[in-house]
Amino acid sequence: EVQLVESGGGLVQPGGSMRLSCTASGLTFDRYCMGWFRQAAGKEREGVSCIDWSDSRQYYVDSVEGRFTISRDNAKRTLFLQMDDLAPEDTAMYYCTAMLYHSCSNTFRNPNSVAFWGQGTQVTVSY
Repeated sequence: EVQLVESGGGLVQPGGSMRLSCTASGLTFDRYCMGWFRQAAGKEREGVSCIDWSDSRQYYVDSVEGRFTISRDNAKRTLFLQMDDLAPEDTAMYYCTAMLYHSCSNTFRNPNSVAFWGQGTQVTVSY
């Protein structure tokens, strides 16, 4: 059984930072592109970031470019999302994902490109 387990969410003040982690099991982690999606209350689920399996090339949606950094530790089967300069608009449930395709390319924003989902971790940006 494939399991993706997120951790690191919680309450953070605007302008602050937070690092999310995702530990994976039941799949060949180093052969999957891995991504992060998020869903805010009343909004559609959106792709945030993705990292390739082959060369660790990183992709970001425009709204987080320059503020978020995705990385992976294949030896520990762990995916990370470093979030800096957080804003209230970043408040959402964040989901770790293993992607269907061999490259993040232009598919990382589409929920239909996801092979496996984690349960999610809540990030709330507020005073």
